[in-house]
Amino acid sequence: MSSKARDERLRRYWDKHAASYDRQMAYFDRILFGDTRSWICGQASGDTIEIAIGTGMNLPLYPEGVRLTGVEWSPAMLDLARRRASALGIKADLREGDAQALDFPAAGFDTVVCTFSLCAIPDDRRAIAEMARVLRPGGLLLLADHVAASAWPVRAAQRLLEVVTVPMGGEHFLRRPIEQLPEHGLTVERHDRFKLGIVERLAARKPTETGR
Repeated sequence: MSSKARDERLRRYWDKHAASYDRQMAYFDRILFGDTRSWICGQASGDTIEIAIGTGMNLPLYPEGVRLTGVEWSPAMLDLARRRASALGIKADLREGDAQALDFPAAGFDTVVCTFSLCAIPDDRRAIAEMARVLRPGGLLLLADHVAASAWPVRAAQRLLEVVTVPMGGEHFLRRPIEQLPEHGLTVERHDRFKLGIVERLAARKPTETGR
């Protein structure tokens, strides 16, 4: 299967599951992720882009003054995010787009946010490279996801899960985005890992340009 065909199949998968997404994620927020959404969004400032904004569950958690852009590749999920923003009276630029090839110029945002989505983006390395590209020097990258566990028996169970979840919905359990950040010059400033190492959240700073 070509990458284009795979991406279209996954887009249809997420369109189909858009209506039940909030209910599923609310369950995992309660038993696994805790206050992670607030932890992430509360650190955002200035021109902020949320990658894979989904149905907009993070929308009410951003501080006042944040100028928010949201990108989502599932039209059905994007429609729900727009409805949520309207109901909350939140002004945000919510648009369809691909995390692997963002349609924005370099260094355009003070903050880049991605929560519980890199696990399902087909090419997570390209997505992180794009996040680093659109982040301004001195800007903050805020990531949260379920990752490869710290204990090997749990990792073994995650590997078995991937046998089903990767072909079905592109859901990966053994990724660790934090390991990719050094190649983009990003320095981790805050970092938490909990629930047997399954959940990881971080804030990483892009260096300021020399001579500025």
